[in-house]
Amino acid sequence: MSNLHRPRQFDLIAFDWDGTLYDSTQIIVRCIQAAVTDVGGQTPTYEQAAYVIGMALMPALAHAAPDVPKEKYPQLGERYRYHYALHHNDLSLFEGVLPLLEALHERQHLLAVATGKSRKGLDEALHQVALRGIFDASRTADETAGKPDPRMLHELMAELGVAPERTLMIGDTTHDLLMANNAGCASVGVSYGAHGRSGLEDLHPRVVVHSVAELHTWLLDHA
Repeated sequence: MSNLHRPRQFDLIAFDWDGTLYDSTQIIVRCIQAAVTDVGGQTPTYEQAAYVIGMALMPALAHAAPDVPKEKYPQLGERYRYHYALHHNDLSLFEGVLPLLEALHERQHLLAVATGKSRKGLDEALHQVALRGIFDASRTADETAGKPDPRMLHELMAELGVAPERTLMIGDTTHDLLMANNAGCASVGVSYGAHGRSGLEDLHPRVVVHSVAELHTWLLDHA
């Protein structure tokens, strides 16, 4: 039986954005480091900055900069947005993402984005890479609870009328996979983003893949 006509295991496939579909991990890490330095905090290591990717912005920055006082949080957020804006046009989808999404769309999966980005940031990215119309729904951290709270997935499933056992979450961080676990959904980890293979495997995803090409093959065979 061809992949196109094989019965679907999952009706809804939800993707994280940064580090899963969008090649932004290194730039986000550098922007976090620069923002913390700008407000006088101790510059986080690459690993410390990468760990918080996927969380809502201010909780992420606060976690990455534990020595920065709360009264400086507004300035910290402003400096992060300043540095990120400088690199916004440098960002792009990972190679192979568009063919992957088109193949899933052809198989009539519902597609969604569940991201720690803001609504403004996600809409700008979707417009920039000509992805409008590909996704059936999306949720951002500034319009619902941030990861790993399951509310983001609960809202997407309710909007699209899909049960948890028919929903698959794909992400590059432990926050993504914890959210899936908390929502009662299956998950797939991708190791080419912010978090490494071992941390992802500890959360028992269906699989951890190491490239978009490997993700494409697994989804067409198993989703």
